[in-house]
Amino acid sequence: MTAASQEPIRWPAEAIWQAVEPQLPGFTIEIVPSIDSTNTELMRRAREGRQEPILLVAEQQTAGRGRLGRPWRSEVGDSLMFSLGLPLAPRDWSGLSLAVGVSVAESLQPQAPAAGSATLQTPKIGLKWPNDLWLTGDRKLAGILVETASFIAGSAHSASASGYFDPQQALRYVVIGIGINVRAPQGDGLSTVPGSLQMVDGRWDAPQALAAVVPALVTTVQAFARQGFAPLQQRFAARDALVGRAVSLSDGTQGVAQSVAADGALQVHTAAGLVGVTSSEISVRPQAPLQG
Repeated sequence: MTAASQEPIRWPAEAIWQAVEPQLPGFTIEIVPSIDSTNTELMRRAREGRQEPILLVAEQQTAGRGRLGRPWRSEVGDSLMFSLGLPLAPRDWSGLSLAVGVSVAESLQPQAPAAGSATLQTPKIGLKWPNDLWLTGDRKLAGILVETASFIAGSAHSASASGYFDPQQALRYVVIGIGINVRAPQGDGLSTVPGSLQMVDGRWDAPQALAAVVPALVTTVQAFARQGFAPLQQRFAARDALVGRAVSLSDGTQGVAQSVAADGALQVHTAAGLVGVTSSEISVRPQAPLQG
């Protein structure tokens, strides 16, 4: 079925608003048929001083992007694309994208299948540090892009979540962009084979996924602001898609990925010893897919 012949998507905006507004007073939801990028739009608004909590959902993005500016491909109904914007003042920003990943993975698959026969039937939703959700077999299910705008003396400056601003001088507005494949796109030209929610359960569609993900995401982000990533460390470890695997870092270093630290840093055992890696320093690619 082509995008033009599809029936209008029925989004559960009212139900989501009722679940979230008590936690985020002033929260609004905006759904648009097409936009360049939901993250880009909310960052534009933030630079203009619009700092209200909002969920912006796009049925189609014409210039969606992921980490390091990589494009995010989408067609109407094939993907769920949204950005959550809200003021946030955590004690430490480290590990925010990991916390988001844990929340999204658990919302979409509360009980991850154990290794063995069940895994062959139902792919496990895993977490590929620092910004992706993967299915068993290294299929990319979703990507996360966290950006912030910092307001200092009436000025606005944008940065990634790992950027450095003096929290005593700056009010920060965070935009959390998430793109989830509902139906797997063509993998031509993609560095990672795409996966989809319908590989996990054929009943999933974009509205159902949005309703499942957003309320828990707000709760997780607010808890992160109070407690940081450490309380989520073990939950991340239960879905860690890289642990024990040979990896190559973007600076040419090779090693074996170990557990993620309490501050969200990926620990890699290299020839020089154990190295803690942050998202601002490297990009990690596994050298071979994990079997089983």
